[in-house]
Amino acid sequence: MPPRLSISTPSRHLGHHLTRSHHQPRLFSSAASWHADFTHVIIGGGVVGLAIARQLQSHPDARTLLLERHRTIGTETSSRNSEVIHAGLYYGADSLKTKLCLKGKIMLYDLCEKYDIPYRNCGKWIVAQNEAQMGVLEKVNAFAESIGVPMKFVSLEEGKRREPDVRAERGILESPSTGILDSHSYMQFLQGDFEERGGECAFHSPVTHIEALDQGRRGWKVFSGNGHGDEDSAIITADTLINSAGLAACTINNMIMPPSRHRKPFYAKGTYYSYSASHPRPTTLVYPAPTPGHGGLGTHLTLDIAGRVRFGPDVEWVDDPGDLAPNPKGFERALDDIETYLPGLRRESVGLDYCGIRPKLSRTHSAVSGDGFLDFYIEDERKGGLEGFVNLMGIESPGKAF
Repeated sequence: MPPRLSISTPSRHLGHHLTRSHHQPRLFSSAASWHADFTHVIIGGGVVGLAIARQLQSHPDARTLLLERHRTIGTETSSRNSEVIHAGLYYGADSLKTKLCLKGKIMLYDLCEKYDIPYRNCGKWIVAQNEAQMGVLEKVNAFAESIGVPMKFVSLEEGKRREPDVRAERGILESPSTGILDSHSYMQFLQGDFEERGGECAFHSPVTHIEALDQGRRGWKVFSGNGHGDEDSAIITADTLINSAGLAACTINNMIMPPSRHRKPFYAKGTYYSYSASHPRPTTLVYPAPTPGHGGLGTHLTLDIAGRVRFGPDVEWVDDPGDLAPNPKGFERALDDIETYLPGLRRESVGLDYCGIRPKLSRTHSAVSGDGFLDFYIEDERKGGLEGFVNLMGIESPGKAF
């Protein structure tokens, strides 16, 4: 959407400073004003916030600020995941997850190709070991056909020839449009391009309070601490406010919305496992058949850009989004799960690696369509009486393909 033009009444400035990405202080307005400091303020410097900021700043009249509470971009969910470019197979035809994934993956591949962002269109196998799992694959394939996602069943003979170390007792469904990318390079590109267009990033800038000026019709006032105990050390005004805070999105929502529309955050922690052996080492991603009602897609095998194998994530519900210590509790069970499709696994070569936290809007949240499935929450909140507020919550997988 085009940026909302700020009202031209001069604003009054006081000496409140905000930490910026190039360590230069910037002067911001300290009071409600008819002339906002920025046309847009985006809260959250993960991959989605960066992509939004870059796109908004492409408009000639835009003055866009990205607020990030940490010292740099993408330190939470955006950098602690499988780095998979998803095909859009699991989420329901009318869901935002499907619609944005189908459009976003094409745009993402094009962007990576155009700007030399490391990626691989390596494809993915979903494997079935029994009749029940084969029935799930057939449903996934039928859904993919209905929305135009290319899929094909691979014969067991071809599968054994192409990936001799992968076990698939009953069937293999291949997704040729699935891939991987270097998420750090991708985010660095988004930040660099955003700033080259004139956008600004402010780090160490947690949001502590938000005020809607005349229900947002006169803009927004955002209070930001500097991350070092000095609360409300800066006040920024904006015409439009965008909540893309990821793990903190419900907190930001609850600063703005009435109590009846407060949301409780839920955090699904996933542990990933490294693999140090040189064999077996498949060249495609391998996923077990999805389990309806499960909070994830199973302990799958993925690759990074260098070809290293890793496994995960599992699902562990936690109360603290900062709980990033790998949990050995599910280690043996994860090994057993991996061996169902990779029987030659060298268990002694698997180790705890890293964790990521996925923001969920319910603890009964299913990762696939059906009972318990929850879509992305992306709303222009004017229907609730607030102008100039775009609210994003529950932005997890496949959010990278926005």
